[in-house]
This record gives sequence, C-alpha cells and structure tokens, in this order.
Amino acid sequence: MGAARGARGRGVIYEIFRQEREGQPFQHGGSLEAPNLVFAEAYAREFYGRRDESVALWIVPRESVEEVREPYVADVFDRDYRRVDGYSLKVKLKEARELAAKNASR
Repeated sequence: MGAARGARGRGVIYEIFRQEREGQPFQHGGSLEAPNLVFAEAYAREFYGRRDESVALWIVPRESVEEVREPYVADVFDRDYRRVDGYSLKVKLKEARELAAKNASR
C-alpha cells in the first residue's frame, strides 16, 4: 500500500495536488510525510479538505513525480502559425514544389 518506506523506517513523502472548484486545474497544495497511502489520504483530507477548500485531491508519492528540466520538445512543435503575423503560404508552396521536383527527378 503506497510507496516503499523511506530510509531508516521513515514515512514516504507525498505531493498533494488540489482542485478548489469543479472544472479548475489542479494546483500543488503541498507535501506531507506518511507511513502509507491510507494515512496520506487521511492527512490530506484533514489539511486540504476540512474547510471545503478543495473539491478533489491527487495524492502522489514524490518518487512517482517526473521532473522535466528541458521542456522544449522538438522543432516540429515550433510552428510559424503561432506567430501573430501568421506564416507565408508562398514559402510553403515553394518548398513543396522544390521537394516534388526533386522526388520526380529520381
């Protein structure tokens, strides 16, 4: 039940994400230490749900949270159409024609 115990028999660190109102995104509420998921849920309900502060909670062992240090994925997601001035269709057509001519000559 829950993640494995930490060093020297200590509890597991859990990250708590809470949703204040239905339809809103979850936000990090804080961290807590508990011996297992059952206790973590009880603590989280007490800390973040007692006064109807949250409509939903996510309780995640810290070791299960993945950190991404370089969020830039790839050039393919760097699209010109995100710019305010849009992108030139002429450039795209020229590139497509050049590619088609190159493939046709093979």
